[in-house]
Amino acid sequence: MSLLSGLRGGSDVGFDSYGTFVPERNPDPGPFLSETAVLTGDDHATFHRLTMDLFDERGVYDMTFGYNLARLNLDHRHPDAGFRYGRETDDSSVLRAEFTPTTEFCPQSDTLTVGAFRAWNGLSDRHEYDRVRVRVSPNHHQSASINDKLQQLETRYRQTGELQTDGGDEASDDSVPF
Repeated sequence: MSLLSGLRGGSDVGFDSYGTFVPERNPDPGPFLSETAVLTGDDHATFHRLTMDLFDERGVYDMTFGYNLARLNLDHRHPDAGFRYGRETDDSSVLRAEFTPTTEFCPQSDTLTVGAFRAWNGLSDRHEYDRVRVRVSPNHHQSASINDKLQQLETRYRQTGELQTDGGDEASDDSVPF
C-alpha cells in the first residue's frame, strides 16, 4: 500500500467526501471542455474516486498542500481549483481533463499535469477510456507552453503507446517517476 493512502480523507473538516460532487467547490469547465459532455454528479464523483486511486499509485502529489492532487477538488479553501472532466462528443472512449491550479503562477502545473496524464493513460486498464487528454486552464501564465508539451505527449502516446519522451531538455520528464 502506498504511503499516501493515509491522506485519502473525506471526513476531514474542510474537505468534501469522495462520494459527492459539489459544483460550487469545483472549477467551472474551461475551454478545453467546451466541446465535450462535461461530467457532473455521480459520473464526476466516480471518475474522481478512481483518479484518487491512480494518483495514489503513481505518486501524483501536490507538494504545496502535502496531499494527493485529486484531493484538491475536495478542499474547501480552493473552490475554483482542481480537475473537471468531459467525454468527447464524437468519441466517447476519449476523456478530457482540464486542471485549474490554485493560482495563475502555480509552479507545479507542468509536473502535475504531466503526472496526471501518465497516471490516467499508464493505468488505462483501470477505467473505461482508451485515452485521457489533459490540459491546464488558460488562466495559468504558462498554459500555452504546458499545453503544447501535453499535446506532444498525447500525440506520441497515440502513435506509439509510449508515455515517456526521448529525453531532451524537459526537466519534468526526467524528474518525475511516473
